Order: sequence, then structure tokens, then C-alpha cells
Amino acid sequence: MPAEPGRTDGLRLALTTFTTLPVRAGRIDRSVAGTAMALAPLVGALLGAVLAGVLLLLGALAPPLVAAGVTVGCAALLTRGLHLDGLADTVDALGSYRRGAAALEIMKKPDVGPFGVAALVVVLLLQTAALAELVGRSWPAALAAVVAATAAGRLGVAVACRRGVPAARPEGLGALVAGTVGPVALAVGTAAVALAAVPAVPGRPWQGPVAVLAATAVAVGLLRHVVRRLGGVTGDVLGATVEVVTTLVYLGLVLSG
Repeated sequence: MPAEPGRTDGLRLALTTFTTLPVRAGRIDRSVAGTAMALAPLVGALLGAVLAGVLLLLGALAPPLVAAGVTVGCAALLTRGLHLDGLADTVDALGSYRRGAAALEIMKKPDVGPFGVAALVVVLLLQTAALAELVGRSWPAALAAVVAATAAGRLGVAVACRRGVPAARPEGLGALVAGTVGPVALAVGTAAVALAAVPAVPGRPWQGPVAVLAATAVAVGLLRHVVRRLGGVTGDVLGATVEVVTTLVYLGLVLSG
């Protein structure tokens, strides 16, 4: 069937975009890119399962904070640190209070400014602290939490690539993927990630889905601001969205009240 190669190419593109897996690239066009961005939460869930395994294994051998720190490091390693780089570049551009081409030029610079450094420190500290708390939960809850948070971060990319959101530049990853994800794929992805989060908080099956939906809503608001400032999304913006949404979901999962 003609649709099958497109799905396969889309999965390959999703794997090479969001992980370091040495997968051969197939056809790359906007149709394939749309499939890849729609499949991003699935790739995030697979990556989350690996990270949960690291956390649980080390949690049985080392202090929780050590296990959490190594897990955060593995997350950066398995994604080439691209999402963290995107976060730093995006925050630097927004922190400059410049707009359009001037802000995009800041994002292209190889150095990291003070806003970017602060964002990286805060995000990495929050993720480490949250993972250290998850070590103390049952293994099914910890597994669900890491899988849901990691998948939600990639769901944020699908949200950023939904129809109607423009690209900031006529070239690059943003131009390839912007506006390629339809409402049905986005709704299915959101429901799947929210469902995966149900077992993440023992005794509170509602808290995981609420955390996912709340983080996604925040991402929508932040993306609107980014589009106003930059004119659209870029690859760096997608990376920043991954880290922001992942961190917010982790925070939502460890809150008690």
C-alpha cells in the first residue's frame, strides 16, 4: 500500500530527530515530516522507557539524587543535547527583547548567554529533583511517570507543528515541519500520553493526565508568544518546547496536596 512507506519514513525521521539511534533516513518531505512529528510522542515513550530503566536500576544501587542525575545525563546523551541547546538559544532570543530577524540572529550564535545558562540550570535541577522523588515510588508508577513526561515533551513538538503555526525561517527544520500535524493526530497523541500518565501517581489516577494537559496548555501559550516575537517556530523552538513540557509534567507528577 502506498501509505505504508510514508509511515515507515516518518518513523525513521522521528527516530533520527528525537534520538541518537543510527537509523537510515528514508524519504524526507513535508508529508513525511508531518508523520514524524505526529509519531514524536511514541518515540518519546520509547525513550522514556529506557530512561526509566536507568533510573530504577541505579535507584536500587545508588542514592536517589545520584540515580536521578545520571538519568538526566543519559537523556541529554540519547538526544545529542539538541533539545537543551534549543532551550538555551530560544531563551536567549526571547530574553534579548528583540523581534523577528534580530532575535533569530541571536539564536544562530554559537555561544550561550546568561538567560540561556539560567534556563539550562533551572530545567536540569528541576528534572533531577523530580526524578529523585520518583525513585521512591513503586516501579510501575516510576515507569509510567518517566514515560509520560518524556512522551509529553515530544507531544509538545506535535503541538508546535500543528496546522496554522508558521515557520520563522524559509529554511531549516522549522520550515520542514511547521503546520504539518493535523487535529486528529494531535488529539490521538494527547489522549495516549494522558492515558499513559494515569498510573504515575499512586492513589491519584487523575493527577498524571492533569499534569500532561496543563503542561500542554502552557506550551500553547508560550508558543503563541514565540510566534509573536519570532514570526514562527524553528528547530530551536521545538527543542525548547520538549524541555519545558517535560519539566512541567515532572513537576505536576511530584506535587502533593
